[in-house]
Amino acid sequence: MDDSSIDAAQALADPVRRRLYEYVTESGGEVGRGQAAEALGIQRTLAAHHLDRLADAGLVEVSRGKVSGRQGPGSGRPAKLYRRAERELSLHLPPRDYELAARVLAEAVERGGVEEALHTAAREEGRRVGADHRDAPLVGLLRERGYEPEAVEHGGAEEGNAAASAEGAGSSGGGELRLRNCPFHSLARIFPPLACGLNLELLRGLLEGRGEDTGRARMDPAPGRCCVVLSKNNQS
Repeated sequence: MDDSSIDAAQALADPVRRRLYEYVTESGGEVGRGQAAEALGIQRTLAAHHLDRLADAGLVEVSRGKVSGRQGPGSGRPAKLYRRAERELSLHLPPRDYELAARVLAEAVERGGVEEALHTAAREEGRRVGADHRDAPLVGLLRERGYEPEAVEHGGAEEGNAAASAEGAGSSGGGELRLRNCPFHSLARIFPPLACGLNLELLRGLLEGRGEDTGRARMDPAPGRCCVVLSKNNQS
Protein backbone atom coordinates (compact mmCIF):
# COMPACT_ATOMS: atom_id res chain seq x y z
CA MET A 1 0.00 0.00 0.00
CA ASP A 2 1.54 3.33 -1.03
CA ASP A 3 1.19 6.73 0.61
CA SER A 4 -1.02 8.04 -2.20
CA SER A 5 -3.80 5.61 -1.24
CA ILE A 6 -3.65 6.79 2.36
CA ASP A 7 -3.72 10.44 1.24
CA ALA A 8 -6.78 9.74 -0.90
CA ALA A 9 -8.60 8.06 1.98
CA GLN A 10 -7.79 10.97 4.27
CA ALA A 11 -8.96 13.48 1.67
CA LEU A 12 -12.34 11.78 1.32
CA ALA A 13 -12.83 11.58 5.08
CA ASP A 14 -14.01 15.21 5.01
CA PRO A 15 -17.77 15.23 4.16
CA VAL A 16 -17.61 18.42 2.07
CA ARG A 17 -14.63 17.13 0.14
CA ARG A 18 -16.39 13.82 -0.45
CA ARG A 19 -19.47 15.62 -1.82
CA LEU A 20 -17.27 17.69 -4.11
CA TYR A 21 -15.55 14.58 -5.40
CA GLU A 22 -18.91 12.94 -6.09
CA TYR A 23 -20.10 16.07 -7.89
CA VAL A 24 -17.01 16.21 -10.11
CA THR A 25 -17.30 12.49 -10.85
CA GLU A 26 -20.99 12.67 -11.72
CA SER A 27 -20.52 15.72 -13.93
CA GLY A 28 -18.67 13.63 -16.49
CA GLY A 29 -16.42 16.52 -17.48
CA GLU A 30 -14.59 19.56 -16.21
CA VAL A 31 -15.99 21.58 -13.32
CA GLY A 32 -15.07 25.11 -12.27
CA ARG A 33 -14.78 26.33 -8.69
CA GLY A 34 -17.81 28.59 -8.93
CA GLN A 35 -19.90 25.86 -10.52
CA ALA A 36 -19.00 23.41 -7.76
CA ALA A 37 -19.62 25.97 -5.02
CA GLU A 38 -23.08 26.77 -6.39
CA ALA A 39 -23.99 23.10 -6.74
CA LEU A 40 -23.10 22.36 -3.11
CA GLY A 41 -24.31 25.66 -1.67
CA ILE A 42 -20.93 26.62 -0.20
CA GLN A 43 -18.59 29.59 -0.60
CA ARG A 44 -16.33 29.64 -3.63
CA THR A 45 -13.18 29.93 -1.52
CA LEU A 46 -14.16 26.85 0.46
CA ALA A 47 -14.85 24.90 -2.72
CA ALA A 48 -11.48 25.99 -4.13
CA HIS A 49 -9.68 24.83 -0.99
CA HIS A 50 -11.26 21.40 -0.99
CA LEU A 51 -10.90 20.90 -4.75
CA ASP A 52 -7.20 21.64 -4.50
CA ARG A 53 -6.90 19.16 -1.64
CA LEU A 54 -8.55 16.53 -3.85
CA ALA A 55 -6.04 17.38 -6.57
CA ASP A 56 -3.13 17.07 -4.13
CA ALA A 57 -4.40 13.60 -3.19
CA GLY A 58 -4.53 12.55 -6.85
CA LEU A 59 -8.31 12.16 -6.91
CA VAL A 60 -8.97 14.90 -9.47
CA GLU A 61 -6.91 16.39 -12.28
CA VAL A 62 -6.53 20.12 -12.88
CA SER A 63 -6.45 22.04 -16.14
CA ARG A 64 -6.96 25.67 -17.06
CA GLY A 65 -9.58 27.06 -19.39
CA LYS A 66 -12.20 29.74 -19.90
CA VAL A 67 -15.27 28.88 -17.88
CA SER A 68 -17.40 31.06 -20.16
CA GLY A 69 -16.12 29.26 -23.24
CA ARG A 70 -15.20 32.59 -24.81
CA GLN A 71 -11.75 33.29 -26.20
CA GLY A 72 -9.74 36.40 -27.00
CA PRO A 73 -9.53 39.84 -25.31
CA GLY A 74 -12.18 40.50 -22.71
CA SER A 75 -12.97 36.83 -22.15
CA GLY A 76 -11.25 36.76 -18.75
CA ARG A 77 -8.34 34.83 -17.36
CA PRO A 78 -8.23 31.03 -17.62
CA ALA A 79 -9.63 29.42 -14.49
CA LYS A 80 -8.86 26.15 -12.78
CA LEU A 81 -11.04 23.29 -13.98
CA TYR A 82 -11.30 19.92 -12.25
CA ARG A 83 -12.17 16.48 -13.55
CA ARG A 84 -11.96 12.99 -12.11
CA ALA A 85 -8.45 11.55 -12.29
CA GLU A 86 -7.84 8.56 -14.53
CA ARG A 87 -5.49 7.11 -11.96
CA GLU A 88 -6.89 4.27 -9.87
CA LEU A 89 -6.39 4.19 -6.12
CA SER A 90 -7.17 1.42 -3.68
CA LEU A 91 -6.81 0.97 0.06
CA HIS A 92 -6.74 -2.39 1.79
CA LEU A 93 -5.77 -3.03 5.39
CA PRO A 94 -3.81 -5.23 5.63
CA PRO A 95 -2.43 -4.84 2.07
CA ARG A 96 -4.07 -6.97 -0.62
CA ASP A 97 -3.32 -7.30 -4.33
CA TYR A 98 -6.54 -8.41 -6.00
CA GLU A 99 -5.49 -6.81 -9.29
CA LEU A 100 -2.48 -9.12 -9.51
CA ALA A 101 -4.71 -12.12 -8.84
CA ALA A 102 -7.11 -10.95 -11.55
CA ARG A 103 -4.27 -10.60 -14.06
CA VAL A 104 -2.96 -14.09 -13.29
CA LEU A 105 -6.44 -15.60 -13.61
CA ALA A 106 -7.06 -13.74 -16.88
CA GLU A 107 -3.76 -14.99 -18.27
CA ALA A 108 -4.71 -18.54 -17.31
CA VAL A 109 -8.11 -18.21 -18.98
CA GLU A 110 -6.55 -16.98 -22.23
CA ARG A 111 -3.89 -19.68 -22.24
CA GLY A 112 -6.40 -22.39 -21.44
CA GLY A 113 -8.92 -21.23 -24.01
CA VAL A 114 -11.80 -21.33 -21.53
CA GLU A 115 -13.38 -17.98 -22.37
CA GLU A 116 -16.74 -19.67 -22.86
CA ALA A 117 -16.69 -20.94 -19.27
CA LEU A 118 -15.77 -17.45 -18.06
CA HIS A 119 -18.66 -15.92 -19.99
CA THR A 120 -21.06 -18.49 -18.57
CA ALA A 121 -19.90 -17.74 -15.02
CA ALA A 122 -20.21 -13.99 -15.64
CA ARG A 123 -23.72 -14.42 -17.04
CA GLU A 124 -24.75 -16.46 -13.99
CA GLU A 125 -23.30 -13.93 -11.57
CA GLY A 126 -25.06 -11.08 -13.37
CA ARG A 127 -28.31 -13.04 -13.30
CA ARG A 128 -27.94 -13.51 -9.54
CA VAL A 129 -27.30 -9.81 -8.93
CA GLY A 130 -30.20 -8.83 -11.16
CA ALA A 131 -32.62 -11.19 -9.43
CA ASP A 132 -31.51 -9.94 -6.00
CA HIS A 133 -32.19 -6.33 -7.08
CA ARG A 134 -35.11 -6.89 -9.41
CA ASP A 135 -37.14 -3.98 -8.06
CA ALA A 136 -34.27 -1.50 -7.69
CA PRO A 137 -33.87 1.22 -10.36
CA LEU A 138 -31.46 -0.04 -12.99
CA VAL A 139 -29.52 3.24 -13.04
CA GLY A 140 -28.94 3.11 -9.30
CA LEU A 141 -27.84 -0.50 -9.52
CA LEU A 142 -25.30 0.34 -12.21
CA ARG A 143 -24.08 3.38 -10.31
CA GLU A 144 -23.52 1.34 -7.14
CA ARG A 145 -21.29 -1.00 -9.13
CA GLY A 146 -19.15 1.83 -10.47
CA TYR A 147 -20.42 2.10 -14.04
CA GLU A 148 -21.41 5.79 -13.81
CA PRO A 149 -24.39 5.54 -16.20
CA GLU A 150 -25.24 8.51 -18.41
CA ALA A 151 -28.35 8.79 -20.57
CA VAL A 152 -27.69 10.07 -24.10
CA GLU A 153 -30.23 10.73 -26.80
CA HIS A 154 -29.64 9.37 -30.30
CA GLY A 155 -27.67 11.97 -32.19
CA GLY A 156 -25.35 12.64 -29.24
CA ALA A 157 -27.31 15.28 -27.33
CA GLU A 158 -26.83 14.65 -23.65
CA GLU A 159 -29.74 15.02 -21.24
CA GLY A 160 -27.95 17.13 -18.63
CA ASN A 161 -25.30 15.65 -16.38
CA ALA A 162 -25.00 11.98 -15.58
CA ALA A 163 -26.72 12.19 -12.22
CA ALA A 164 -29.80 13.96 -13.53
CA SER A 165 -30.13 12.47 -17.01
CA ALA A 166 -29.74 8.85 -16.07
CA GLU A 167 -32.75 8.97 -13.77
CA GLY A 168 -34.98 9.24 -16.84
CA ALA A 169 -33.34 6.37 -18.65
CA GLY A 170 -36.27 4.07 -18.14
CA SER A 171 -38.44 6.07 -20.51
CA SER A 172 -39.68 4.60 -23.75
CA GLY A 173 -37.89 7.18 -25.90
CA GLY A 174 -34.82 6.50 -28.03
CA GLY A 175 -31.28 6.77 -26.87
CA GLU A 176 -28.95 4.76 -24.73
CA LEU A 177 -27.27 4.44 -21.38
CA ARG A 178 -23.55 4.94 -21.74
CA LEU A 179 -21.33 3.76 -18.92
CA ARG A 180 -18.67 6.38 -18.30
CA ASN A 181 -16.56 4.12 -16.11
CA CYS A 182 -15.42 0.53 -16.49
CA PRO A 183 -15.13 -1.23 -13.11
CA PHE A 184 -12.58 -3.57 -14.74
CA HIS A 185 -10.49 -0.85 -16.36
CA SER A 186 -7.07 -2.14 -15.25
CA LEU A 187 -7.83 -5.63 -16.51
CA ALA A 188 -9.34 -4.31 -19.75
CA ARG A 189 -6.14 -2.46 -20.61
CA ILE A 190 -4.17 -5.71 -20.56
CA PHE A 191 -6.80 -8.23 -21.70
CA PRO A 192 -9.38 -6.16 -23.62
CA PRO A 193 -11.30 -8.97 -25.41
CA LEU A 194 -11.45 -11.03 -22.24
CA ALA A 195 -12.53 -8.22 -19.92
CA CYS A 196 -15.03 -6.74 -22.38
CA GLY A 197 -16.60 -10.14 -23.06
CA LEU A 198 -16.91 -10.75 -19.33
CA ASN A 199 -18.46 -7.32 -18.86
CA LEU A 200 -20.99 -7.84 -21.64
CA GLU A 201 -22.15 -11.18 -20.27
CA LEU A 202 -22.28 -9.83 -16.72
CA LEU A 203 -24.58 -6.98 -17.79
CA ARG A 204 -26.71 -9.22 -19.97
CA GLY A 205 -27.11 -11.56 -17.02
CA LEU A 206 -28.05 -8.64 -14.80
CA LEU A 207 -30.79 -7.64 -17.24
CA GLU A 208 -31.97 -11.23 -17.53
CA GLY A 209 -32.18 -11.59 -13.76
CA ARG A 210 -34.40 -8.50 -13.67
CA GLY A 211 -36.66 -9.90 -16.38
CA GLU A 212 -35.49 -7.33 -18.95
CA ASP A 213 -34.43 -7.72 -22.57
CA THR A 214 -30.80 -8.87 -22.65
CA GLY A 215 -30.47 -7.42 -26.16
CA ARG A 216 -30.33 -3.97 -24.62
CA ALA A 217 -26.69 -4.61 -23.76
CA ARG A 218 -24.31 -4.49 -26.70
CA MET A 219 -20.66 -3.88 -27.45
CA ASP A 220 -19.85 -0.33 -28.54
CA PRO A 221 -16.30 0.49 -27.41
CA ALA A 222 -15.13 4.10 -27.42
CA PRO A 223 -12.34 6.02 -25.68
CA GLY A 224 -13.09 7.21 -22.16
CA ARG A 225 -15.95 4.87 -21.31
CA CYS A 226 -17.02 1.27 -20.83
CA CYS A 227 -17.10 -0.96 -23.92
CA VAL A 228 -20.78 -1.86 -23.32
CA VAL A 229 -23.80 0.40 -23.77
CA LEU A 230 -27.44 -0.25 -22.90
CA SER A 231 -30.25 0.87 -25.18
CA LYS A 232 -33.17 2.65 -23.53
CA ASN A 233 -35.67 0.59 -25.44
CA ASN A 234 -35.80 -2.64 -27.44
CA GLN A 235 -34.93 -1.06 -30.77
CA SER A 236 -31.12 -1.01 -30.39
